[in-house]
Amino acid sequence: MPSIVRAALIQATLCEPVTSPLAKIKQAMIDKHVALIERAVGKGAQVVCLQELFYGPYFPATQDPRWYDLAEKAPGGPTVRLMQELAQRHKVVLVVPLMEEELSGLYYNTAAVLDADGTFLGKFRKMHLPHVAPGFWEKFYFRPGNLGYPVFSTAAGKIGVYLCYDRHFPEGARCLGLNGAEIVFNPSATVAGLSEYLWKLEQPAHAVANGYFVGAINRPGYEEPWRIGEFYGQSYFCDPRGQIIAEGSRSTDDIVIADLDLEQIREVRKTWQFFRDRRPETYGKIAEL
Repeated sequence: MPSIVRAALIQATLCEPVTSPLAKIKQAMIDKHVALIERAVGKGAQVVCLQELFYGPYFPATQDPRWYDLAEKAPGGPTVRLMQELAQRHKVVLVVPLMEEELSGLYYNTAAVLDADGTFLGKFRKMHLPHVAPGFWEKFYFRPGNLGYPVFSTAAGKIGVYLCYDRHFPEGARCLGLNGAEIVFNPSATVAGLSEYLWKLEQPAHAVANGYFVGAINRPGYEEPWRIGEFYGQSYFCDPRGQIIAEGSRSTDDIVIADLDLEQIREVRKTWQFFRDRRPETYGKIAEL
């Protein structure tokens, strides 16, 4: 296992109008991301994470059954199979967020984790679902996650995933740390008027509290005709001290790359013994209330 891992985040604007046929939207976004993954690999990336619901718009901006048809199996669906082929070909770990269909009419907001040999290691299902204005109607589409907070041993280290709205809940971020995560990816779709003031507060705080690296992704630009706000990009990596070490643009496609020295985790945890000094026997009210 390398001490220094080169990691990449991909943020990308929508490249087809939302009124286009779903198959056309999906294929265009997949093609775009395949090219961006290949560019990231060309820059030496060993692990690449894509944005939330990467192969379409952020469709929970509206409540429309039309978008159910974007769902597919994970594993077994065509997008995951394609990404497994890419992972194997390029020897890169991939984190692939998509709309998962468990069975007909039952969907999850999911991220698949694929190892550098193409192996499907598992998935994280978004645990906390927003259902708030303006335009975050995820409970219309998804069931809350039921797989807990898994951490995956990959060729690029021990990886955990937290999805968008999950980041507002420190309990799951702590679970990922206790489960051994070295890098936590948080693919997101969030807009300026709602959350930008929190964007660089919460996730560096998770990194500090748990002594791991965080890769935070947000898609860029406006998505018409919903225009619920500006997806403000600014994807970034922060280290276990909460320092932002690489950051993307606000409004354009971007590949954010950082070299993550996993030895820094041990160094920081020797200084800040947060896991040693926890008092879980005193925290019962958290689960009771």
